[in-house]
Amino acid sequence: MALKQIPFKLIDLTHSLSPEIPSWDGGCGFEHQLHHDYEPESLYQFRTHKIQMNEGMGTHIDAPAHCIVGGRTISDLEVNELIAPCAVIDVSKEAHETYIVSLADVKAFEDKYGLIEDGSFVIFYTGWDRYWQQPEKYRNSLLFPSISFEAAQFLLNERKIAGLGIDTLSPDNPKNGYPVHKAVLGANKYIVENVANAASLPPKGSYSLCLPMKIKDGTEAPMRLIGIV
Repeated sequence: MALKQIPFKLIDLTHSLSPEIPSWDGGCGFEHQLHHDYEPESLYQFRTHKIQMNEGMGTHIDAPAHCIVGGRTISDLEVNELIAPCAVIDVSKEAHETYIVSLADVKAFEDKYGLIEDGSFVIFYTGWDRYWQQPEKYRNSLLFPSISFEAAQFLLNERKIAGLGIDTLSPDNPKNGYPVHKAVLGANKYIVENVANAASLPPKGSYSLCLPMKIKDGTEAPMRLIGIV
């Protein structure tokens, strides 16, 4: 039974998984196959499926071990760090396929909305999720808005963030290497990629709830990301 009287609004920030969705390598990273179908003659009706997928499909989380040798894995992440105050930095008006979110963008956000609370999960909304239903455009030969090392380092050092998210395949432009991955995961924090519906959240004042599959020794995991307003 749904809770009808809860004093807040829940916003789904998750893309649905299907074989058609964008993937890092451009191939099909998710397979969903019928295993057993309903049997009309049977007293009990069941339908089951098998899935096969890459860890990093759809809206998903990167644990430190994703690029840090000896780093924490998915099953090592603590529940209390997966719920956090949420800040949404909207750069969608400026963003384009080679746009890099700058430290100036972060400071402009704070000038307008106040300092980002320590321990926050910071989402960068670039507007790129509008291409989610167009996998080739969304992947775009791995050209999409990304985040500067300086912006990430500021958030880690000065705002002590819990993690950061973005509505693209990665916070890094792979042509520039992976400095944001190394900085954030190297600081023992987490990254969420392919965030959906971030425009539905206010700039500040909400909470994020990250619910990844608890995969032992996993370095990435598909997840349900929920905004609480």
